Amino acid sequence: MDFLLEVGTEELPADFVDSAIAQWRERVSKSLETESLDATAIQVYATPRRLAVLITGLPTEQEARSEEIKGPPVSAAYKNGQITPAGEGFARKQGVSTAAFSIRATDKGEFVYIEKTIPGRPTAEILTELIPQWITRLEGRRFMRWGDGDLRFPRPIRWLLTLVDGEVLPLELINGSTTLTSDRLTFGHRILHPQSLAISHPQAYLTSLRSIFVEADPQVRQQIITAQITTLAKKLKGVAEIPADLLAEVTNLVEYPTAIVGKFDDEFLELPPEVIITVMVTHQRYFPVKTPQGLSPYFITISNGDPQKSEIISAGNERVIRARLADARFFYTADCDEPLDSFLPQLETVTFQEELGTMRDKVDRIMEIAQMIVEQLNLDEQSRSDIESTAMLCKADLVTQMVYEFPELQGVMAEKYALISGESAVVARGIFEHYLPRNAGDILPETITGQVVGIADRLDTLVGIFGLGMLPTGSSDPFALRRAANAIISIIWSANFNINLLALIEQIAKDFVTCHPDKPNPANLIKDFFLQRLQTLLIDDLRIDYDLVNAVLGENDPEYKSRALENLLDTRERARFLCQIRQDGQLANIYETVNRSTRLAQKGDLDTTTLEAKGIINTELFEQSSEPAFYDALIALIPETISAREQRDYQRLVTALTAISPLVADFFDGENSVLVMAEKESVRRNRLNLLGLLRNHARVLADFGAIVKG
Repeated sequence: MDFLLEVGTEELPADFVDSAIAQWRERVSKSLETESLDATAIQVYATPRRLAVLITGLPTEQEARSEEIKGPPVSAAYKNGQITPAGEGFARKQGVSTAAFSIRATDKGEFVYIEKTIPGRPTAEILTELIPQWITRLEGRRFMRWGDGDLRFPRPIRWLLTLVDGEVLPLELINGSTTLTSDRLTFGHRILHPQSLAISHPQAYLTSLRSIFVEADPQVRQQIITAQITTLAKKLKGVAEIPADLLAEVTNLVEYPTAIVGKFDDEFLELPPEVIITVMVTHQRYFPVKTPQGLSPYFITISNGDPQKSEIISAGNERVIRARLADARFFYTADCDEPLDSFLPQLETVTFQEELGTMRDKVDRIMEIAQMIVEQLNLDEQSRSDIESTAMLCKADLVTQMVYEFPELQGVMAEKYALISGESAVVARGIFEHYLPRNAGDILPETITGQVVGIADRLDTLVGIFGLGMLPTGSSDPFALRRAANAIISIIWSANFNINLLALIEQIAKDFVTCHPDKPNPANLIKDFFLQRLQTLLIDDLRIDYDLVNAVLGENDPEYKSRALENLLDTRERARFLCQIRQDGQLANIYETVNRSTRLAQKGDLDTTTLEAKGIINTELFEQSSEPAFYDALIALIPETISAREQRDYQRLVTALTAISPLVADFFDGENSVLVMAEKESVRRNRLNLLGLLRNHARVLADFGAIVKG
């Protein structure tokens, strides 16, 4: 059998439409599975005025199923071999005779069980129970009540259509004194066909709606919109810019899309293209048209109205954008009359965060942190000067008229205004780029000014917000701290900066406590936070195996944690190298030797950093020839390990470890093998120190104890 549910509403928010589709796809499927109802297909449709689910291939009723039911303990159900009242009561409750009892042994003793056949229920009956749950358990923002009832939904529900094959499935949805009764009626496009239409069968749903000017399938609607925009842009001898977010939003705002061309005055093309595009895309939901010469004075909008009235609709949109662009031109002209640095004093009127001060305070901190980074990078005087100017001006456009009206243009306008004010191109570009990346898929800054100031800005935010105890929890991250930490790591990797992030965190946190003596030092929290982000980026973005990531970050190993943050480039390099030698088999060649040595070395007391064997190993305690051979190999290993660490040439270390492996194998299991855990304490300690030294050399690359063999 086939089933159709349509919930008709007032115009829904565009973002809720996509959310509702996703929720129903999951919830409907799970609830049917719970009821043992297998369907051939479940399709969810939506427009601004309706949510619908079409389910095909449902059984007419559930299959009968057997269920094992546990009863009372045998000691309670029987006494002296006879059924007790408790046993009879259990049988009566389950509708079976006591002859159906079986006895099973459990961890808690013997119990009575029965096998009970439960007949399947009609599917239609089950659907009447599920449908209200599908509707009322949808989640989203800005739900409302209407009338005198308590029913909550993003917009008032106006009709309910429920069909099982060709028959209406009776259902009522009660909202206070109002009761919605299900029917086979739907309603067409609000303007083109406001009358109702009876749906004869669930399979006729999409076709029937199309006959009354409604395309219920969002994917088809989106394809229609894209095709219409592309066709019109070609007629204008241009190419339309179709942002994915805008396309998704517009798709959920219309039931019968019609693409319409509009035009604005050519004189507005004197504005920066970014301004015009922002006005069109963000504020008016228009699609810009570009030609080989640049942005054209045409735009395309998607109407949900009468296609016959397209000229009137176009004229109305042209009046609106003309006014918006006139405002933008006024703001732009007024802002350009003043140099960018003249806006700095006004930053004192803008609060960054109540306890962290104004945006001007933040700029001062960014300049200080940028200077710390400059010192670490040992940059030339020109770069230092450019970075200082970039840091000083990086937030100045926040108080310009243009950015106040169009916040999306922060950074973009600062670059324009900086160039107009006579700043160098690298400073102007750096001001824009310090905001990059703005999201997960965004580009990274390419100028050293944008890179350094971007890191400084985010570090200031992270330390300040962590210092106030406002840590991100679950999906709540109002200050985008996860994104900030990810960006810092990505920028350092992209720019190949030899930055000691650990030292920066500790110094900035110390400065924070100096200014906020009543707050605890947030350094350790921030270090752990960065390590979490580093782990995520290595596993998810670089596709490094989780155990290899643990091997370079260390599992509860302070030394490795510090090293990971002291040199992010080295951390990435070691993770990638481990991945490479796992793939080419080199890791397998040294794994057993190093891992066995690492495990046994834990029984000794040698620290994890010493590499020098002299003074640690007493050669007079050697009893087997494998011991001096092992010792000599460790002496020879020292320059290889030091060179590998200093030059980050870890292949050199792995080659040396591969060469020493047979000697260690002989030490463990060969003809001249030794008992590491010798009875004599001095001999035992000497042998454990040999293994500890080998472990320490290997630790220059990774913690082999964290690597899973495979």
